[in-house]
Amino acid sequence: MSDIKKVKLGSQGLEIPTIGLGCMGMTDIMGMNTYGKANEQEAIATIHRSLELGGNFLDTADLYGSLKNEQLISKAIQGKRDQVIIASKFGFEIDDDHKQTGKVNGSKAYVKKAAERSLKNLNTDYIDLYYLHRLDKSTPIEETVEAMGELVKEGKVRYIGLSEVGSETIKKAHQIHPLTAIQTEYSLFERQVEELGILDTINDLGIGFVAYSPLGRGFISGDLKHPEDLPADDWRRYLPKFQGEQFYKNIELLNAVKAMAEEKQITVSQLAIAWVIAKGYIPIPGTKRPKYVEQNIAATYVELSKEDLQKLEEIIPIETKTGDRYADMSDVNL
Repeated sequence: MSDIKKVKLGSQGLEIPTIGLGCMGMTDIMGMNTYGKANEQEAIATIHRSLELGGNFLDTADLYGSLKNEQLISKAIQGKRDQVIIASKFGFEIDDDHKQTGKVNGSKAYVKKAAERSLKNLNTDYIDLYYLHRLDKSTPIEETVEAMGELVKEGKVRYIGLSEVGSETIKKAHQIHPLTAIQTEYSLFERQVEELGILDTINDLGIGFVAYSPLGRGFISGDLKHPEDLPADDWRRYLPKFQGEQFYKNIELLNAVKAMAEEKQITVSQLAIAWVIAKGYIPIPGTKRPKYVEQNIAATYVELSKEDLQKLEEIIPIETKTGDRYADMSDVNL
């Protein structure tokens, strides 16, 4: 194991490395290609390489691959469960035939059902960090979190969190059972949680923050030059950031960030990851290739000064419009 720095996530006792591994792209979602075709052997090799380097914080969800992602992780960590910190998520309803219903379900009964199913798929008797994936607008957050708290009492879950929620929801939930983490998209190209004061709220409450898509859903890696570079079945084609004129405006911003990365003799991805860490948050870049896991983990050793952070945030000021995060923002409740 490597000596990646460990930090406390929130104030409930969970300790993790300063970077996690987002596993979503290792399986498809609703039959759609996420970040290129997945290969199971390569995905497992990626997880193993991450573990070798000390990157033992794995992020998954029952939604990913309709349960297949959790099953893949189970295969990858066989005989290594005690070395791994698993975060999973529930809420997008999946029926008994493993089909997604299109609803979000945070009812007490569904919390219990989803957790039992995830435990089975992960082949484990506990989940380290269990998130509500999206807010169920028809179930009070208090009911959902109370049920999640019962899972903690039963020893099936160690810590709980929420994903894509606003300050008021966080405050209500935290009163029912202490939250360890909030997970939302956050990167140099997406700072809505900062603009809306959500990061201030969680900092005040002693809740940790996990940043998904810290590389702007792959945009920041710099491999794309035109929207057409995305495969025809790649779901990012539906995202405003990757469309038309907005795409080219974002490329201009990216080129300025790239120039700064070159000065530091690191990749633009490493600079973007180091920025999230320097802000005090945990990035979980997704990849399914060992070489990218190595590059991403190397970013944890990049130290940025206050001047570096200021320069980056002058290149892309917080109010910069880079395109909505989703084609339909209706299930985001910030």
